[in-house]
Amino acid sequence: MPSMPELPDFSPAAETALRLLLIITAALVAFLVGRMGIRISMRHLVERRSSEAGAAVLPPAELERRLNTVGNLAVRVIGVLIVIIAVLMSLDLFGIDIGPAIAGLGVVGIAVGLGAQSLIKDWLAGIFIVLENQYSQGDVVSIAGATGVVEDFSLRRTTLRSLDGTLHSVPNGEIMVASNLTRLWARVNLDVSVAYGTDIDRATEVIRVIGEELMADEQWGSRLIEAPAVARVEALADSAVELKVLGQVHAGEQWAVTGELRRRILDAFGAAGIEIPFPHQVSINRGEPYWSQPDEGTASD
Repeated sequence: MPSMPELPDFSPAAETALRLLLIITAALVAFLVGRMGIRISMRHLVERRSSEAGAAVLPPAELERRLNTVGNLAVRVIGVLIVIIAVLMSLDLFGIDIGPAIAGLGVVGIAVGLGAQSLIKDWLAGIFIVLENQYSQGDVVSIAGATGVVEDFSLRRTTLRSLDGTLHSVPNGEIMVASNLTRLWARVNLDVSVAYGTDIDRATEVIRVIGEELMADEQWGSRLIEAPAVARVEALADSAVELKVLGQVHAGEQWAVTGELRRRILDAFGAAGIEIPFPHQVSINRGEPYWSQPDEGTASD
């Protein structure tokens, strides 16, 4: 029976070089596999979030941008970890004691972690904003006490442009509550005041007609989902009865539609003789005060 061929003997230098090549190859394979796994995982997560929120919220271009943002950061982190492990294994291969190096890396890691807590917090918050699809570029949001249009978004900070043109830069770690004012649909929420003594049914009918005309208008109808109408008597104020007018519109159109609705209500109420009240001040004079009256005990010449 033929014997197994003997493996060739390698010199110590050749064996070290072979092991070093194996370490480099394993590190490269681990990096490629990790990058592929991250890309696939990110795509599945973002697509699932997009499908849950609605296809119109996140277009394919925005989906790809979000995927690249989170994926590139995760790939860089994985790459750094693999390089550190490969370098330590290579040093051990050459007989260098890596214990002090590992201890030093631990100390450095703790120091960096303590010094960069806010930065890490911003990154983690940015990752969750992306994965949960809280808002996108172009949305009108209210975050950390600032309200405006999202002009730019990164994993570290969100940039808002307010209505007066002020540019706000908000670290993502400071965002506790993100209020998105332009997600899928919005609502006209308008309080209309009429004077006491007004026929509420008549005022309600006038507003209903205005809402239907607005819905049928060629310019404004495409912005509405349902016609604005009076939902209820909201309050009995000091000088007016307040009617709550509600209507559903497409995202971002609530401000323009509300302004046009106010204009039409003002014109229609004026034509129908419905009074829009304003605060009145009534002064009651109950006679001259006693100190201005002549003293009865004083005689006159």
